[in-house]
Amino acid sequence: MTQIGSVGSTAPSPDALHGMDAETINLVLELLVAPLQAAVPQPTEVVLHDLQRIPNTVRAIAGDVTRRQIGDPPTDKLLERVAAGDFSHEIGYRSQLPDGRILQSTTIIYIDREGRAAAALCLNADVSAWVTLRSALDRFVLGHDGSSVLAAPAVQRATSVGPQGSEYFPHSVEELSSKLVEAAIAAVGVPVEQMRKEHKVQVVAELERRGFFLVKQAAETAALALGVTRFTIYNYLNELGGEAEETA
Repeated sequence: MTQIGSVGSTAPSPDALHGMDAETINLVLELLVAPLQAAVPQPTEVVLHDLQRIPNTVRAIAGDVTRRQIGDPPTDKLLERVAAGDFSHEIGYRSQLPDGRILQSTTIIYIDREGRAAAALCLNADVSAWVTLRSALDRFVLGHDGSSVLAAPAVQRATSVGPQGSEYFPHSVEELSSKLVEAAIAAVGVPVEQMRKEHKVQVVAELERRGFFLVKQAAETAALALGVTRFTIYNYLNELGGEAEETA
C-alpha cells in the first residue's frame, strides 16, 4: 500500500499491480473505489478511469464533488498526460470548478505489464470551506492592514487558481471536445475567421498535444470548428508528423 496525498488515504502501490494486464488492474481498483471514498475526509470523491476505454473512461465513482457518472470522459489534464506518455503521479494539486469551489486533487496512474497506461485512480477533495476559514483566520489574527506580508502567500495560493488554468471535469465527450477546441483556438490567439492555414495547423498541433485526437470523431469536430474538411485536418496532421520526423 502507498500513501495518496494529504487526504491520508491508501491505495495499492502502482508497482504492486504492474505485472497485471489492464483489465485485472481495473477490476482490483474498482473494488476499492467505494471503501476509499468512505475512509477519507469528506467531501471527497474517488474516481477510477479505465484508460483502455478512452473517451468514456470513468469506470467507477464514489462521491459527487464533480457530479460525474460512469461512462463520462477523462479530464483535459488526464487526457493530455496520456497522450504525452506522462505516467507520473500528481499529488495534492489545486484546481477550481466553474461554480468557484476549490479542489485539492491527486491522480495515481497504473501501468500494465505491457507498459501502457491502464488506469488512473483520482481523489478530488472539496477544500473550499477550509480555504474560506483560513482566509477568515488570517484576517482575524493579522488584521486587514497587517495581512499583506504574512498572509498574502497563503491567500494567493488559495485564490489564484481560476477556471482558465484549472483541470476541467466534463460530463460528456461532446463537452470535453468543445472545451479542448476552445482552448486550442485561444492558445493560438487568432479568431477563426481571420486564420490562415498556418494558424489552423497550429490549432491542430495544439489539439494533438492535448490528446484531442484520442476522442471519437475528433477530426470532424475540429474541421467544423475551423471551417475546413476532415480530410484537411488529416493533411494537417500528416504535415505535423513530417515536421516531427525532420526534427527527430
